[in-house]
Amino acid sequence: MFYEPKDGHGLPYNPFNALVTPRPIGWISTHDGQGHDNLAPYSFFNAVAYVPPQVMFSSTGVKEDQDETKDTVANIRQTGVFCVNIVGKEMLDAMNISSTSVDRDVDEFARAGLDKISCTTIECPRIANIPAALECKMTQIVRLDGPTNFVVFGEVTGIYMNDAYIEDGKFDVSKFTPVGRMGYRDYTVAETIFELRRPDDYSA
Repeated sequence: MFYEPKDGHGLPYNPFNALVTPRPIGWISTHDGQGHDNLAPYSFFNAVAYVPPQVMFSSTGVKEDQDETKDTVANIRQTGVFCVNIVGKEMLDAMNISSTSVDRDVDEFARAGLDKISCTTIECPRIANIPAALECKMTQIVRLDGPTNFVVFGEVTGIYMNDAYIEDGKFDVSKFTPVGRMGYRDYTVAETIFELRRPDDYSA
């Protein structure tokens, strides 16, 4: 099968977001200028640079009570900061609850039964007892083709790692089992991890 997106795919479900998988999930927490906290998961998310460390996520939807976007992007426009909470298997249900579209003054932390604490380097909450969190200062918001598509880039100004997952000098993701998006309503968990070295890697 081959199709051009402009012509449609002819299938019952859009295959596009099932082709680039698995995708890590950025559980983004923000704070607006009126004192409301927000939490929402984004599967169009990834790290994009080492030095300085930088991440991105994209928002592709809209809410009636925001201007051409969702609460997360609207909040970042106001404050210039956001936090990426790293999702583990044990928090999958809470993450799903926080994906619900609700009024912008609703606190998804409370709705999902999550405790929150303040970030260290930015004015923003993060989830307490999360495996890891990336505190970010927004560097740019890029508008993509389409009426509601935005990419947010941020420089990581602070990194929290749960000490329980640090072993032998490494952050051991196998201890909390990361969650990824597979497209449609499908998700996966990283339960099998293996090492694969490059052919020119001569390190011991």
